[in-house]
Amino acid sequence: MAKFGELISSEIPVLIDFYTEWDEETSDDFNDILRDVAAALGDKAKVIKIDIEKNETLANALRIKGIPTFIIYKGGEMKWRQSGDQDANTLISLVQQYF
Repeated sequence: MAKFGELISSEIPVLIDFYTEWDEETSDDFNDILRDVAAALGDKAKVIKIDIEKNETLANALRIKGIPTFIIYKGGEMKWRQSGDQDANTLISLVQQYF
């Protein structure tokens, strides 16, 4: 959890995708989408994936229920959160609001 606190306290936006490995079909699609998002944002934002099964305490603390759940943090503050599928362009434009 301490590392998570350091991660989200960044002054650049941090997009986090909470996912599970068992959902491989959607996971592969989202890997491609997140690669596109990370490439488009470059060093202006961080894009992170967190497996909720390997990080149960964090997932419970954040009340992650639906998979995938995306959260944008900046300066330690949650700026946006949504569960469900998102396309690359939507995620890019959401993160760009917090540059």
